[in-house]
Amino acid sequence: MAERLVTFVDTNVLAYAYDRSETVKQSVAQAQLEVLWRNRTGTLSTQVLQEFYVVATRKLAAPMHRTTARKIVALYAEWPVVQVDAPLLLAASELEERHTLSFWDALIVEAARRSGATRLLTEDLQAGRRIGGVRIENPFG
Repeated sequence: MAERLVTFVDTNVLAYAYDRSETVKQSVAQAQLEVLWRNRTGTLSTQVLQEFYVVATRKLAAPMHRTTARKIVALYAEWPVVQVDAPLLLAASELEERHTLSFWDALIVEAARRSGATRLLTEDLQAGRRIGGVRIENPFG
């Protein structure tokens, strides 16, 4: 039986899936998320859900209604969700220092590692880089 490769989704990928002003990135993000739904191999963190809500309701060219954003958060909360807690914060702060990352990026990488993901979909980090057993992939690159 083939091993199921878990993929951690960063906020930007989730946000682009709902951003009608970014049609190319929207279709790429939607395709990636469809595969993860179908294979049941997607994961994310409370940080991603929080950031998505803020981006979706305030920063998209056409901000979505809060009720709609809440429904999307609830939908993705059905995936395995890594809770941002004190041990995760501390581990991310060490990762930040060791790999010269922003704290927020280190928090994403550490959450991906904690989730058991082998892939991290994001446009915010260097594609091809491997940190803590997690390979960073830019689906838009």
